[in-house]
Amino acid sequence: MEQNKIITDRLEKLRNKMKQCGIEWCYIPTGDYHNSEYVSDYFTIREFFTGFTGSNGSLLISEDFAGLWTDGRYFIQAEQELTGTSIQLFRMLDEGVPTLVEYLESHLKKEQTLGFDGRIVPANLGEEIELKVKKCEAFVHMGFDPTQDIWSIENGRTEMPCNPVRELSVALTGMDCMEKIELIRNEMKKQGAKYHMISKLDDLMWLFNIRGNDVECNPVALCHAMLTDTSVILFIQKKVLDEKILAYFSKRNIIIHDYFEVAEMIKNMSDQGSILLDKKNISAYFYQILREKWTIIHQPNPTEQMKAIKNATEVERLREIYLKDSVAVTKFIYEIKQNMKNKNYTEYEAAMKMDQIRKEIPECFDLSFPTICGYQANAAMMHYQAEEGNCAQVLPEGMLLVDSGGQFEGGTTDVTRTISVGETSRKQKEHYTRVCRGMLNLSEVKFLYGCTGRNLDIIARQPMWEAGIDYKCGTGHGIGYMLNVHEGPQSIRWQYMKSNVEAILEEGMIISNEPGVYLDGEYGIRIENIMLCKKAEKNSDGQFMEFETLTYVPLDREAVIPEGMSDIERERLNRYQFSVYEKVSPYLTEDEKNWLFQETRPV
Repeated sequence: MEQNKIITDRLEKLRNKMKQCGIEWCYIPTGDYHNSEYVSDYFTIREFFTGFTGSNGSLLISEDFAGLWTDGRYFIQAEQELTGTSIQLFRMLDEGVPTLVEYLESHLKKEQTLGFDGRIVPANLGEEIELKVKKCEAFVHMGFDPTQDIWSIENGRTEMPCNPVRELSVALTGMDCMEKIELIRNEMKKQGAKYHMISKLDDLMWLFNIRGNDVECNPVALCHAMLTDTSVILFIQKKVLDEKILAYFSKRNIIIHDYFEVAEMIKNMSDQGSILLDKKNISAYFYQILREKWTIIHQPNPTEQMKAIKNATEVERLREIYLKDSVAVTKFIYEIKQNMKNKNYTEYEAAMKMDQIRKEIPECFDLSFPTICGYQANAAMMHYQAEEGNCAQVLPEGMLLVDSGGQFEGGTTDVTRTISVGETSRKQKEHYTRVCRGMLNLSEVKFLYGCTGRNLDIIARQPMWEAGIDYKCGTGHGIGYMLNVHEGPQSIRWQYMKSNVEAILEEGMIISNEPGVYLDGEYGIRIENIMLCKKAEKNSDGQFMEFETLTYVPLDREAVIPEGMSDIERERLNRYQFSVYEKVSPYLTEDEKNWLFQETRPV
């Protein structure tokens, strides 16, 4: 109740501020100055005003309305966290639910004003909103900062992150940053662009072969860059740069300017021409400045596609790291199953145990996201976070879902297993078997080059659809290399969305494979492996493609109903389990090895 009052008070302060500024509507997305999926505490503005802690959500507020839009991963969580706040939940993509822009268009009145902070709204969305607002004969105020006089450093807001930056060796990256810059310049030349501005943090880290620590679990540093055919300017917080990294930039003729000088510098640049911009990944504020000065060439950042296709060095390192990570997760499952006989963990304690085992790997320098550890009903919330002193006890019955990953010198990992911790119901086993079938069937699919993830999604989802159930998220996402755990442009999802680029699956891309079942109030089941896309045979019918599985963690033998699988699905299960034992057992103790042998026996 105290939290609800805090949120109510904050919304009231915001409404008073809106009145003072002549603003009838305010839009607050989840975002920072780089359109990042995950943001530092400094940028958790939407969370501050709503209390909703999920990574995706947008708030729209007026004098007598407040609505939060979020996706299917967070429906259950949002419903719980918004209870008592008067904020209405809008379940994105559900039938009959308007988008935020559609809602605004139908409720915004003539000569009213919509305010938002153009620094944290991507240009493509800002442009769409502007068009809708003009259609309503209303106005946009893009310079409205909802936090001003409400949430400051003096009353609890954290400082903007500013952490050290380090370079990566070519032994890790497989390519020097100047080689990557030349690839970008070649693409600029093809597009007829003299300039290219990049604000997307993981793209910038990849391009410059650097890493930072400005977003939790995401090794990125706040920065922007401007490239021309002859120069490279990096806008970064100078106080984080030591002599070593300055020498690294100097050797490559990379010009350093302070992070906060971007707007003033581009306003003062006298040269004109065409500039390559990704409207999805540059702020509406910067876009407004740039479009007045240059001819805009609208294209996705070339860095995104290049980054997604791992080179030979990266692939070799990823195989090594995923095996080490798989050993750690296997050891964790053994620990949980053995100790359930005489010790009951809390969800938080189980998550800490997983983190501890992973961090014992010498190459591990961080987690790739806070470990998700949900028991029974809590696992139905896809991104549930257990808190110390405020979480469930794991009892010797039912299932425990653990989704975890690490940042390593040589890769980023992500793996989910749902673990039987005691007696499970027939219904849980049936659902586990369906999820298992979907994951294995997608793992072994062969497809023609040119397919996107939308062509393949049904292979994983079909066993659930057969039972008339679905999971409200995609089946797969790309994964960075010592970078963000979610990476584009590749994905595996069934639903067509105009705003999403459907990327062809290329050799060298890695992607997750994570079907699931989520029953509100009962349990959640997810199995996630990571796969590498590879070329298979080429013949008169074309180039065939396939996946190589990088994750080798046992599937829960006691949760599988063999008669619920076809002969070929049982063969796939047995083949996968055998490969897990073959690859992982050399790194286990005798007790762990004996357990794994039993766990991976044929069904």
